[in-house]
Amino acid sequence: MLAALFPLARPLLHALDAETAHALTLRTLAHLPPGPARPDDPRLGVGVLGRHFPNPVGLAAGFDKGAEVPDALLRLGFGFVEVGGVVPRPQPGNARPRVFRLPADGAVINRFGLNSEGLEVVRARLAARRGRPGLVGVNIGANKDSADRIADYVACTRSLAGLVDFLTVNVSSPNTPGLRDLQGEAFLDDLLARVIEARDAAAGAARPAVLLKIAPDIGLDTLDAIAATALRRGIDALVVSNTTVARPASLTGAARAQTGGLSGRPLFSPSTRLLAEAYRRVGAGLPLVGVGGIDSAEAAWIKIRAGARLLQLYSALVYAGPGLVADIKAGLLRHLARDGAPDLSAAVGRDAEVLARTA
Repeated sequence: MLAALFPLARPLLHALDAETAHALTLRTLAHLPPGPARPDDPRLGVGVLGRHFPNPVGLAAGFDKGAEVPDALLRLGFGFVEVGGVVPRPQPGNARPRVFRLPADGAVINRFGLNSEGLEVVRARLAARRGRPGLVGVNIGANKDSADRIADYVACTRSLAGLVDFLTVNVSSPNTPGLRDLQGEAFLDDLLARVIEARDAAAGAARPAVLLKIAPDIGLDTLDAIAATALRRGIDALVVSNTTVARPASLTGAARAQTGGLSGRPLFSPSTRLLAEAYRRVGAGLPLVGVGGIDSAEAAWIKIRAGARLLQLYSALVYAGPGLVADIKAGLLRHLARDGAPDLSAAVGRDAEVLARTA
């Protein structure tokens, strides 16, 4: 229903500032009638992170920061939903306006600054949905003014480990000063060791996977160190990638000079190159989640060929609406039929060597 109504609603939503339109969207989703999601074709199923994903198309963090509507989002056809980011203490984030559309570029710039209602609010909402079907993870971060950022990640891990299917350690938001410094090898090693220790101590039988989300604005030497640390510490997947602080010369939108993280179509090529480079380093030894600029089935298929076993999107929904999820899944099935493949696994990383140079 929402997919059919979006072409009519889009001009009204885009007449509002982006953050107001987003809040209205969340309120609409919260009032949708409950009901099961339509079953996916079994060929789209992915076994990874110790779980069965009904399809590989997930919703990236940032859409449902407060874990208000994960079940409504799953009913839109996503194979999984990542809520957050969440930080231990409530923080308002940066001053508005702090999110900007670039329609001609299919892009968004945000500088939210990890605005969050805080850990206790998000924990209560996730606890209330305990036992419901559908795969849900949470993106965790650190408060801007924290004296011990690693302790913030540990606190989030301890509190949420028994309530979600995965925890994504976000060290790559460009809008929290100094956060990307945690991608340095020594900091990252200590951070991951303490998060995994906290996960193992808190989770019991309900052991969530631990994912690490990295920035696209890193050199290959840094990627080498991140990959080595991730493998050594035994995390379950790398998420490639967060938004970029780069501003490609091709941008035409009036908001292109705004500070913050750029997402959407201009992020596709750099994030896909980094994804392919990551696959070259870890191969099948560490699952990869491909994020950045996925706005079509073709883009999703390229991410898979670059090395992604799972996918996430967000910005494209601003322009294409919720019908995009079904379109991507249908397109992936067409690719499988064309290749005569029984499932997606045979395509994972197939063209990583080429895409690392040309994406």
